[in-house]
Amino acid sequence: MIAIKHFVEGFFDGPHATPKEADDGPIFLGIKNITDDGRLDLSEIKHISEDEFPRWTRRVVPQKDDIVFTYEATLHRYAIIPDGFRGCLGRRMALIRPDTTKVAPKFLHYYCLSTAWRNQAEGSKISGATVDRIPLTKVPDFQVQFPDLPTQHRIAGILSAYDDLIENNRRRIGLLEQAARLLYREWFVHLRFPGHETAEIVNGLPDGWERMPASEAMHINPRTTWKASESKLITMVPMGALSTSGMNCDPSLFERREQPAGVKFMNGDTLFARITPCLENGKTGYVNFLQDGEVACGSTEFVVFRERRISRFMAYLLAREEGFRKNAITSMVGSSGRQRVQPSCFDKYLLPVPPKPVIEDFDRVVEPMFREIEHIDKAIGKLTRARDLLLPRLMDGRIPV
Repeated sequence: MIAIKHFVEGFFDGPHATPKEADDGPIFLGIKNITDDGRLDLSEIKHISEDEFPRWTRRVVPQKDDIVFTYEATLHRYAIIPDGFRGCLGRRMALIRPDTTKVAPKFLHYYCLSTAWRNQAEGSKISGATVDRIPLTKVPDFQVQFPDLPTQHRIAGILSAYDDLIENNRRRIGLLEQAARLLYREWFVHLRFPGHETAEIVNGLPDGWERMPASEAMHINPRTTWKASESKLITMVPMGALSTSGMNCDPSLFERREQPAGVKFMNGDTLFARITPCLENGKTGYVNFLQDGEVACGSTEFVVFRERRISRFMAYLLAREEGFRKNAITSMVGSSGRQRVQPSCFDKYLLPVPPKPVIEDFDRVVEPMFREIEHIDKAIGKLTRARDLLLPRLMDGRIPV
């Protein structure tokens, strides 16, 4: 075993403050931009101005193959900087700059995700009154055992093959959901549904359509029965499991509870954040992860939407619409940082509801998209589990390469 400092060019942390946000410019890399499974997620970014950029990169300018990581509050997140990235480290962020003559950057990234590295980080963790942190002065002395460079590259290549498949599947999901959203907008926002050219307009809507509050078009927080005699445990979905960009929730964050707590739901429901900053960040989820007949519970800080006059697919796609979300945001009241959506806002948001045949036609088009997303998401889960099983075995030499 040898200290990690012998394999790197240096360790650097970011500024201990937050700059004023800009509309564009270099990226201000925050904790939320690094996922638990080691990806750099730039779907939601903050910018700093060009004028401020030199000041915030005095300590270090992140470059290709640097390993960025979190060392305070949210721990154990690591990602590798891609080619072409231009930005600075945010608060509670640091980076490791590998010496590429001694360690392959991708191998080092995977090693940082391994149990061996995590255990050392946990052993150095200081639990504070409000957050946990890993002292950066201790990281250079973390002990590692690396194979030779050719073996490192082979191991990284094996694990990267899994990650490439996972990423391709994520892109497929993104394209499918984008198609469903565009179709919803075309039919029910712009009212360009099949046959709209010949539809008679009555009071501003196609004949047979009705304008009604969202609270009538959907069930809001419907009652869902749960019989304690059927099971002693129930799935609990925390707010963090909801997605900011897509329909899939993160099952790795689900919990099992002995007692039902909060709002209950079932497959086909939509989970909609009602608290800042989760709603503003777009946290929403479509429930497709339960077994037939199974019920789950979740945080009281999200609202459950269930099909009523509109279908389950329409309810989810409505919840993703910018206008619908803005209506909810403007209703928020409460102390700063903990404002909540007021239920009355769903009475005030009016939407055009088509007759049943139009809804059925729409569902016939989008249901296969939802089913394919569910199928791909399960494939991602299998690939992720396979990669996570391989990673420690490759790192410690149990599987030779």
